[in-house]
Amino acid sequence: MRQAVQTPIELLLSGLFMGLAAGVSPGPLLALVIGETIRHDRRMGMRVALAPLITDVPIVLLSLFLLSRVAGYRNVLGAISLAGAAFIGYLAWESLTSRGLETGSIPGQPRSFRKGLVTNALSPHPYLFWITVGAPVVIRAGESSVVAAALYILGFYLLLVGSKLAVAFAVDRSKTWIQGRAYVWIIRGLGVVLVVFTFLFLRDGLRLLGILGGRAGT
Repeated sequence: MRQAVQTPIELLLSGLFMGLAAGVSPGPLLALVIGETIRHDRRMGMRVALAPLITDVPIVLLSLFLLSRVAGYRNVLGAISLAGAAFIGYLAWESLTSRGLETGSIPGQPRSFRKGLVTNALSPHPYLFWITVGAPVVIRAGESSVVAAALYILGFYLLLVGSKLAVAFAVDRSKTWIQGRAYVWIIRGLGVVLVVFTFLFLRDGLRLLGILGGRAGT
């Protein structure tokens, strides 16, 4: 049974949102961006923010290769969709319960672009995202449009990196911004939308496993 896919614009918007949510949510790379900005200046923080453009290339390619091998197995894809729902749900919970970031808890020793590469490469988030969320979406989109699949990846990294660059700039201008209510409510607002994505992936997983009626992706 052929799965329905999203339009290129829908995939672009989906990628943009997921990139924004991942970019501004508290995590090791964002903490490093903030630490570099506080310790040095926003240029150093912005250099760290660019790390995913390098470290994620093999992660994306490997995830796409592995998932393409099992694309015809609905039970496997269903299990992966359920894992994706669990991962996005975890991100949603982190966002909804976020209290911001404490600048005093960020290490003060000098950092570098190389440290940014190592931090992101050793973080589990890129691997979990691309195996359980990103790769399934891209493969499904690529069945009907390579452009649509590319737009999802483009949108994701545009705001994943762009939002971290913006955080570095904002922290450089006001180092208390990440402790303010505006930042916290932005994170929590994104958490609400992540809950919606959680249920969409949960629905797709149950449909692929034959538990629910209908087609995945509709």
